Amino acid sequence: MTRAGIVTVAGKPNAGKSTLLNRVMGEKLAIVSHKPQSTRDRVVGIHSAGDVQMIIYDTPGLLNPRYALQRSMRAAALEALADADAIIHVADVTEGPPPELITSAGIERPPPAPVLLALNKADTLSDAQRARLRTEHPDAFLISAVSGEGVDELIAAAASHLPESPFLYPDDEISTHTVRFFVSEMIRETALEQLEDEVPYSVACEIEEYREDRVPLYIRAVIFVERDSQKGILIGAKGQRLRDIGRQARLKIEAFTDARVYLDLWVKVLPNWRRNERSLKRFGYQVPDSPSP
Repeated sequence: MTRAGIVTVAGKPNAGKSTLLNRVMGEKLAIVSHKPQSTRDRVVGIHSAGDVQMIIYDTPGLLNPRYALQRSMRAAALEALADADAIIHVADVTEGPPPELITSAGIERPPPAPVLLALNKADTLSDAQRARLRTEHPDAFLISAVSGEGVDELIAAAASHLPESPFLYPDDEISTHTVRFFVSEMIRETALEQLEDEVPYSVACEIEEYREDRVPLYIRAVIFVERDSQKGILIGAKGQRLRDIGRQARLKIEAFTDARVYLDLWVKVLPNWRRNERSLKRFGYQVPDSPSP
């Protein structure tokens, strides 16, 4: 009998959730950035191996929301916890003792699915620190999402909690997202890599045109920011920074699509879009009516 189900990867910002998804999938599906809050919505990877199909949800970092976008991020993470057949709680070992998931999530009771604690960045630990963690958290998995240490054992444990079921998707599919989604994320990731700390939180990307009938593949994309000053930073002197972002993003998109790409990249200002529910819905975010409890 085959097994299939949802494994939700949850934890605080910058714990290494997206790196773990990419490691399991064997290719880059989720943005990876040292800047927190880079994952803004649930990113889905479909991992089929042997008799197990795992639908993996990479979720936004668990935080106390301060504005509408963060409320949407928190709601997406909590919904993914509620949907899960198994939960991998990723904690960064360099930040001290790992919190309980209910503490990180700010919820009153544990989610119904079994929770596996993954102590990430174990490759930074000394032998003595490893021994202490194994004593304090005997059921935890010491992993490194970067090197792959301990990841196979973690995934096997998560798979054992999935229900007996036929595969939910064809075994050659890797995600439920469209190519447009990944293209947009690659552009946003490239902008994050090149921008100062105050700007990335205000960056959104929208694909206005995607023409597969052209050679090279034609993509018109717009990077949105909240203020004119941010637009100037993004464009750079004589447009140099925007050209750099476009060039690096194009290389990522070409590798992902296995096709030559013409990327037509623009920058526009959409004031306070992170706090405007109409703007958030335009970008595909679901905003709860009131802050999540």
